[in-house]
Amino acid sequence: MFAILDVETTGGNAIHDKITEIAIYLHDGNRVVKEYSSLINPECNIPPFIARLTGISDEMVQDAPKFYEIAKDIIELTEGATIVAHNAPFDYGFISHEYKSLGYTFSRDYLCTVRLSRKLIPGYKSYSLGNLCTSLGIPLFNRHRAGGDALATVKLFELLLSRDPDKTVLSSFTKNDYLNLRFPPEFNRAILDKLPELPGVYYFHNVDNSIIYVGKSTNIRKRVLMHFSNKQTRKAIEMRSCIRDISFEVTGNELVALLLESEEIKHHQPVYNRSQKNSYYNYGIFKSTNENGYTTLTAAKVKGADKPVLITRTHDEATSIIERITEKFELCQKLTGLYSISHACFQYSINRCNGACIGKENVTDYNDKVESALKSLEYKNPNFMIIGDGRTSGEKTVVQIEDGRYVGFGYFEPEFTGQSVDILRDLVVPRLDNRDVQRIIRYHLNQKTNDILLTY
Repeated sequence: MFAILDVETTGGNAIHDKITEIAIYLHDGNRVVKEYSSLINPECNIPPFIARLTGISDEMVQDAPKFYEIAKDIIELTEGATIVAHNAPFDYGFISHEYKSLGYTFSRDYLCTVRLSRKLIPGYKSYSLGNLCTSLGIPLFNRHRAGGDALATVKLFELLLSRDPDKTVLSSFTKNDYLNLRFPPEFNRAILDKLPELPGVYYFHNVDNSIIYVGKSTNIRKRVLMHFSNKQTRKAIEMRSCIRDISFEVTGNELVALLLESEEIKHHQPVYNRSQKNSYYNYGIFKSTNENGYTTLTAAKVKGADKPVLITRTHDEATSIIERITEKFELCQKLTGLYSISHACFQYSINRCNGACIGKENVTDYNDKVESALKSLEYKNPNFMIIGDGRTSGEKTVVQIEDGRYVGFGYFEPEFTGQSVDILRDLVVPRLDNRDVQRIIRYHLNQKTNDILLTY
């Protein structure tokens, strides 16, 4: 089945502009079996030159349905069909972006009659719809209106089908969002169409519906698709071959996604997570004592059962934190691993280090400064809540820490609950506290975010 369509828009950029009209002709390969068309209120002004080109004015769309009001119709009409359009990337791109703004992924096979025409009927000077219809004697009424252009595309497509009766060329020119990806033989890629482009946790299931992998991302769909790319390790390819289903849970923001991912991995113990429980935080700050009794700090990769005092995503982030506390607490650059030298550090020469690097500073005094520096990386208040973005525009998340321990997280609507600590406490779903979630929260607090910190 083919869904031959055309859209009219307020401009040429799918990110900034909107659809003002859509027409769809459902074609079974022999004839049109269903028609659909509608003006669409773009919820913005139509530029005058666009109105002159299409004949669609602000007044005409004032009482037309908004895109979300007809979105279900388009989904149902195009389900299982290949989208066909003249300059398909334009039309398909606009429709996809409209759905993306609604939090939905629109994914269909699509076919461009411009490219197909160049292949099957070569030699024409211009392959614009108007010029091609004139050259081929195809009637074109209501130019630059969705219905007229879509109907002309129907006639053009039927001509192209007659030149490719076994659909060999047509098949080779059909594109989709997953062209460069690799899927297991029994995997239904329609599963991917349901994945949201939102923060959350995703689960890979095998043929027995057992969870074999838990991951998190700020964009679930984008991250899942990366698992099906060609650039994978042998272990990743092995895991990919076992995937039969994918489920997910939208969390609203990255912090809650990280907390949920950590909990779910510990609960389900997925076979492909066991060696990568802390894979998102691969680096950390380590504390040790040198031969002279001074406390030293090092930024390094986390391996196995290593227990850093703070975990980070990258080596640079760990180093940056060490640089910050070294300057603030007048620590020694040599003992904080910033410079590998055998003599006094540079800070000593400008009186910003008291000589721990050459054994001049009292060991106890220096170590106390290091402990104060590390304490500054911990919670400044033992009782607080982190208020972040929720799963919808009208929702917020709350992550609670009480007496220095992670309590859990929950969701609330500020309009009804405000930010009363007592009310929010009742909305928090209890979760297990452990070293991993404590590190996740501490790391998050050291980042620049739009979250609100509510202390009590």
